[in-house]
Amino acid sequence: MQKLDEERQVLEPQSIYRYDDRLVQFTGGVVLFFRSMTKDEAGVYYGNQLIRSSGSASLNFGEAQGTITNKDFLNKMSIVVKELKESRNNLKVLQYIDEGPSEKRNWLREEVEELIAIGSKMINNKR
Repeated sequence: MQKLDEERQVLEPQSIYRYDDRLVQFTGGVVLFFRSMTKDEAGVYYGNQLIRSSGSASLNFGEAQGTITNKDFLNKMSIVVKELKESRNNLKVLQYIDEGPSEKRNWLREEVEELIAIGSKMINNKR
């Protein structure tokens, strides 16, 4: 199996237009970022939280795609946006404590803002 080029995966993301693919790329970027973080108590705690919230956003969007009613879709999408906002806040904490490579962290912060905006727009359009 070919080893992933971790730097390229996070610093030069492919142009992806599908929301589900962007969520997967964001979650994968979080995992790669976590691998580059220090493994002190704060790094592990906030890194684990970030992995869970980003992964939850991606997985809940998968569930949203399988909903039958608008109400179910709105509920799942609300969870997606909530988890992305948690990821955003976690990245702000990591920024404040200067944890992990700044270029990777900055890309994640920019991407999470765009994902929140897109998810919120999807919710508003469905209402």
